[in-house]
Amino acid sequence: MAEEEVTRAPSTIPQFVWRIVEIIIGGVFIYAGAIKALDPIRFANDIDNYKILPWMIGVRLAFYLPWLEIFCGLALIARRLYLGGLSILTALVFIFVIATVSAKIRGLDISCGCFGHVSKNWTLPAHLALDFGLLIFLLLLLRRVRGQGGANLPRKVDV
Repeated sequence: MAEEEVTRAPSTIPQFVWRIVEIIIGGVFIYAGAIKALDPIRFANDIDNYKILPWMIGVRLAFYLPWLEIFCGLALIARRLYLGGLSILTALVFIFVIATVSAKIRGLDISCGCFGHVSKNWTLPAHLALDFGLLIFLLLLLRRVRGQGGANLPRKVDV
């Protein structure tokens, strides 16, 4: 019995558009990670405001998470360890959205601080809109990569 070949419709979105999305998302996480890495104690306080984790775990995360965001953002831009960086960033944004909604339901008045002073005066809907936008694009990138069994994973280009 001959195996049937599954054919997929070609993507309607050009490759360069996906590349721009990768660069923008990578840049957003590099910027956000750098802002938090410059002031980890402030970030630890931001984590503590969610009242989900003990203080000492929040402090450890405040020193670790910014660098994870930076390295994952670089992975998207440099196309090295791409799937790992993309998967980690997707999980981080998903967890952050859940934590934010949980804090709001519990009546906590939180300010994210994810983008430093730039986002200090943003409303909760503005934060959630950005987070959901990032999550949607991250999921689209994951779907694109995994949808064809890794066929869309960025390849090394010899110069």
